[in-house]
Amino acid sequence: MDDKKNIILAVLLTAAILFGWPYVSHYVFPAANPPVTKIEGGKTTPVAAPGTDTADGSAVIRDRAIVLKESPRVPIRTPKLTGSINLKGARIDDIVLPTYSETIAKDSPAVRLYSPSGTADAYFAGFGWQGEGLKTPNKDTVWTAQGSELTPTSPVTLTWNNGAGQTFEIRLSVDENYMISAAQKVSNTGAGAVGVKPYSYISRTGIPKDPDTWTIHVGPMGVFNGAANYDVNYKDLDKGPSTQSFQSKGGWIGFTDKYWLSALVPATDADFAGQFRKGAGTQYQADAALGSTMLAPGKAATQSIRLFVGAKEVKTLQAYERAGVPLFDRAIDWGWFYWFEQPIFALLHWLFETLGNFGVAIICLTFCVRALMFPVAQRQFASMAAMRAVQPKMKLLQEKYKDDKQQLQVKMMELYKQEKVNPLAGCLPIFIQIPIFFALYKVLQLTIEMRHQPFVLWIKDLSAPDPLHILNLFGLLPFTPPSFLAIGVLALLLGISMYFQFKLNPAQMDPMQQQIFSIMPWMMMFIMAPFAAGLLVYWITNNCLSMAQQWWLYRKHPVPAPATAK
Repeated sequence: MDDKKNIILAVLLTAAILFGWPYVSHYVFPAANPPVTKIEGGKTTPVAAPGTDTADGSAVIRDRAIVLKESPRVPIRTPKLTGSINLKGARIDDIVLPTYSETIAKDSPAVRLYSPSGTADAYFAGFGWQGEGLKTPNKDTVWTAQGSELTPTSPVTLTWNNGAGQTFEIRLSVDENYMISAAQKVSNTGAGAVGVKPYSYISRTGIPKDPDTWTIHVGPMGVFNGAANYDVNYKDLDKGPSTQSFQSKGGWIGFTDKYWLSALVPATDADFAGQFRKGAGTQYQADAALGSTMLAPGKAATQSIRLFVGAKEVKTLQAYERAGVPLFDRAIDWGWFYWFEQPIFALLHWLFETLGNFGVAIICLTFCVRALMFPVAQRQFASMAAMRAVQPKMKLLQEKYKDDKQQLQVKMMELYKQEKVNPLAGCLPIFIQIPIFFALYKVLQLTIEMRHQPFVLWIKDLSAPDPLHILNLFGLLPFTPPSFLAIGVLALLLGISMYFQFKLNPAQMDPMQQQIFSIMPWMMMFIMAPFAAGLLVYWITNNCLSMAQQWWLYRKHPVPAPATAK
């Protein structure tokens, strides 16, 4: 009767985990990157890049190429940025990242980050002034450019005269990476004093396709008064209030995507007013306003701000942080364990640069982790070997006190104390593995350095799930299984490796626990199938190393002959 109850409980527990896990993981562990390949007819083919959203249905969405030709422009050309400056409105609204592709296909277009107003997924930045007693430029102002191209060695200056005694200038320069500097200058040649207040903004239409989850923030973000702020989401602005304001000395404000960032960076010692605003439809804006200045006749005033627009490369962000941008590396949502995740990333990235293959780097990282944990694992396996040695005595106790569960527990505790074994000692390495596994998960999910990195054969992106599914006969059948049934080859290898690892462990005395342990490998196979392939490579390698270590230790501690009843 008890066995039947245990079986029923085990089945119910399995069903609860398999069907409840997708809902839990949606918030705790968001899905891995979309697959970059699919298997069709047994062949690996690239997945097309997702289409763009029209976002604001009230506006007429036009072809980008046509819109780009409608206004005068100055080209932008750096090793990591290409695009143009729109002289109408002094906007930077055309930015492409030539070193990153949308997909792994050879003819894949480069990632486009900025797009002009009126196009799909409009996203741009601009500079302007608020004023008292003067005419300021607006979105329809056409500026005059001094300089034919913005490059790291050739700045561009935009000028405009309001015809009332004030001249406005925006001197733009760019570095070798993703930072554009804007020096906003106003010269007053009029008869009276005027008040000027420079501001800058980032405007975007539509919500990015990357989901904003509990572990990965996507949306409005900034650093205010020395603290990173992830509290504002697009949904918050939609529900209201539609404007959220911040006062800060130094810091930055902008929008973060999973891999990309657009941020306004005032000077480190500058006081600025930042705010996130919701516009019509799905339009959102981040503003940074600097302090106002009363400008006497014959005087000029210049205030500077920087615009970061590009990829969230870890080393690049850290370099800007060392140069004075506060907490710039927090644009990557490392979470509470950033102090642990960053060393994991640094080691993995160094291994990748040294070995040239990301999958091999993950395997070597697993060896490094196992080497560091070797003393702990030795104690774990020694305890497990000791548990195996006392199992014959435990079976005798079970037989003797099979009708008295309470007395059986007392006698088993006495046996553990007498033999100096701890049944919980084997759990310590599992708990130590949890932060390492979570750190690797975050590194695979967050860092652009791991995006689209292949391993071998059909695995073209280790930050995405295994595309080779067993249920559709490895792509021979024309359907894609749902995520919780999309069992790939790596997930199957994970289940098999866990099964043999558990077979090496001492048998549990409690039948219920033994049944749970017997089905756990196959539950983990279903649970881990939607995760990034790199995580499964890590876990499979770790299981194989654990089995090798267990086998070696069990040879040193063989199971004794069965005990005789007394």
